[in-house]
Amino acid sequence: QVQLVESGGGSVQAGGSLRLSCAASGFTASIVCMGWFRQAPGKEREGVATINLYGSITYADTYADSVKGRFTISKDNAKNTLYLQMNSLKSDDTAMYYCAADPRRCVGTGPGGGGSFSYSGQGTQVTVSS
Repeated sequence: QVQLVESGGGSVQAGGSLRLSCAASGFTASIVCMGWFRQAPGKEREGVATINLYGSITYADTYADSVKGRFTISKDNAKNTLYLQMNSLKSDDTAMYYCAADPRRCVGTGPGGGGSFSYSGQGTQVTVSS
């Protein structure tokens, strides 16, 4: 099993920045794909960003068009923590953000083969006011 705990959400004005963190624990050696997805009330779940893992190497970070150029996904291997740096936030970014992981390689903003990530956290709320 893999446990994921998000933090760093909050309220910010449009144009501001936030950094989300996701602490991973458990059998993380099995994980080759990590990412973030979000869900706003009344909207479909949206994959935000993913990154592939190969040992201590990360590669092929991928972003949804709606966040490209504004969000950056990264991983600190020493801390086993995934980050999502969010800049130039817009009101449309308001949502619950979830950290996710999967033993399948990432394809696009989700796990290969489609479907949901095998593991996800409880979420952290991001609210952007205009």
